Amino acid sequence: MNGKVTRRNAVKGATTIASAAALGVASKKSSVFAAPAFVRQTGSAVNVVYWGSWSAELGEAEQEVVRRFNESQSDVVVEYQFQGSYEETAQKLTAALAANQTPDLSALSDVWWFRFYLASALAPLNDLIAANEVDTSDYVDSLFQEGVRNDVSYWLPFARSTPLFYFNREAFAEAGLPDRGPETWAEFLEWVPDLVVEEGGTVTRHAFGHPNAASYVAWLFQPVVWQWGGAYSDPDFTIRLAEEQAVAAGEFYKSSTVDGWALPATNHVTDFNNGLTTAIMASTGDISGITANSTFDFGTSFLPEGEEFGCCTGGAGLAVLANAPAEKQQAAFQYIAFATSPEITTYWSQTTGYMPVRKSAIESPEMQAFYDENPNFQTAVNQLPMTRPQDSARVFIPNGDQIIGAGLERIVINLEEAQPVFDDVANTLTEEAQPVLEALAALG
Repeated sequence: MNGKVTRRNAVKGATTIASAAALGVASKKSSVFAAPAFVRQTGSAVNVVYWGSWSAELGEAEQEVVRRFNESQSDVVVEYQFQGSYEETAQKLTAALAANQTPDLSALSDVWWFRFYLASALAPLNDLIAANEVDTSDYVDSLFQEGVRNDVSYWLPFARSTPLFYFNREAFAEAGLPDRGPETWAEFLEWVPDLVVEEGGTVTRHAFGHPNAASYVAWLFQPVVWQWGGAYSDPDFTIRLAEEQAVAAGEFYKSSTVDGWALPATNHVTDFNNGLTTAIMASTGDISGITANSTFDFGTSFLPEGEEFGCCTGGAGLAVLANAPAEKQQAAFQYIAFATSPEITTYWSQTTGYMPVRKSAIESPEMQAFYDENPNFQTAVNQLPMTRPQDSARVFIPNGDQIIGAGLERIVINLEEAQPVFDDVANTLTEEAQPVLEALAALG
């Protein structure tokens, strides 16, 4: 099934779910869409400022969710404000906290929400969840638990993903390769000579593409470290990046560019869409963009294995700001309940490629029929039971993602030896972990 057909099916599936006013009007009577008590008593609408982080096709889908919420009831009005990337949103939120001018509700990525939790900037959600009778057991367990600290929820899953292996099916077919992703990196290395195209001594098509630090190479390298038997760190922030297995994974990445089969890129997804590479690892959330912009038939598969299988989760969730007035916190949670409801997570997933965050949505006839027509979208859901939480060094140390990513750029682009680079990165991560450990100790 080619990308263009998949795109049409995705739109068709989303339209079907939206039909008959199912998303807003038909659900008004449920507790998820009920107005907070203070609104019902006063009859007034409450304005909620929401900071979002998605652009292009994803941004259009995000704004559609906001529109549907606002049209589904008249008690809460969400004012959507796009803030840029995950990093830009977090930086602006940091400045807003200092100025005491925060939004009421914000999207926060997997590597940023914890920083605001440590600063006591996020409202605990347990009472709001209970008051709205939201069934947390229906959230995908691993995705929900990642936003929980000491049995208190601070961050509900919304745009959640795993890395996937994307491959150009047409290029694979021309090379005489199977119509699937490689099961192991060793198998992919066997395929590399058939995928690389060289003209006049210059490689014009690489077998694989690497992102840079800004495009989350540290997130995509996390499973590779696990596949080589290593780790970024232990849960207690003991840094393991400079140990033998992680260094071996780093040397594998270096060899990919030294040997000429992998292309480091500013935007590896764009290079893949343009046929400059035949395969990449990228987010589940990239499916919609690749579907819209690729000129060839593509497929998705589980990540290749190294010495073992490794895959992590990623993406973003939604949080309420602790300094928002109580009535705005209640109103903001109304939107979170809506945006993560089975109906809306179904729409969001079919439109964007992010995973449904509700079990009932995954199991629904609508999603199962959609997966039958769009198997690329199902890969992440099938892979999810094999994932594990990311190492604390990347997600809980402030800027840990970019610290690791900068080190990987030194290896993949500058072709430095992995051991001294990872020694430097490990030392930096150890230093940066100390304030986190102190903050956690203070929180108890």
